[in-house]
Amino acid sequence: MADAHSKNHDYHIVDPSPWPFVGSVSAFVMAVGAVMWMKAMTLGGIKAGPVLFGAGFIGVLYTMASWWSDVTREAERGGYHTRVVQISHRYGMIMFIASEVMFFVAWFWAYFDASLFAGEAQQFARAEFTGGTWPPKSIEVFDPWHLPLLNTLILLTSGTTVTWAHHALLHDDRDGLKWGLILTCILGAVFSIVQVYEYQHAAFAFKGHIYGATFYMATGFHGFHVLVGTIFLIVCLARALKGHFTPKQHLGFEFAAWYWHFVDVVWLFLFVAIYLWGAQWGAAAAAH
Repeated sequence: MADAHSKNHDYHIVDPSPWPFVGSVSAFVMAVGAVMWMKAMTLGGIKAGPVLFGAGFIGVLYTMASWWSDVTREAERGGYHTRVVQISHRYGMIMFIASEVMFFVAWFWAYFDASLFAGEAQQFARAEFTGGTWPPKSIEVFDPWHLPLLNTLILLTSGTTVTWAHHALLHDDRDGLKWGLILTCILGAVFSIVQVYEYQHAAFAFKGHIYGATFYMATGFHGFHVLVGTIFLIVCLARALKGHFTPKQHLGFEFAAWYWHFVDVVWLFLFVAIYLWGAQWGAAAAAH
């Protein structure tokens, strides 16, 4: 007689987990702390905002690390990630990246609305600041052929190295996988350093005008995604050094590669739209 508890399907029925509850409570505490911190609110005469925010933030990080560790154990030791389960995971990652695409669409929309309609009569504050031209004549924009071009080359190169790592894994070349990941992580870190340097030497700030707001929101959020992607790849490197991933099962690395290519493509759009068109070509059009 067959065991009533034996598994006779390809699906994964997950065990009860505390992480959804712990994560939601931590996120709530972090949000409350952030509001209290920004509003300079006190709790019993004590500025508890930074403390609550820090505690919630640590809780969120702990939840992420613990939850993803459980998923890794399910894949590496439990054998729960069957081909059917992997298909569902891929759909989930595709939907996540699609949501990220729409997130950046919002910032591109804001930028193009401000740049294409710089003299919009109904937006009198915008027209007064821009003078009807984009970029505004009062703004000294970045030279797109300097640091922005350097960062473009860095990201394109990192896309090549992560692809090298992926192909090495598919051919069971462990050394190629490790070195490809190491180079990609280094290039991601260099990109972030160059962008921080660029921000430090910017001739305009975030607040006070629409050009700075749209520029920093679009490029800043991209920079945050580069940081997240770099951490993602560092985790994959640590797992690769431990002997994780096989040519037939490497969803964690595959998703990191997808995410990194998404970051590359977004940057290309940013470089063309904001640094090239918004600065050089936009200024030329205004001069004519």
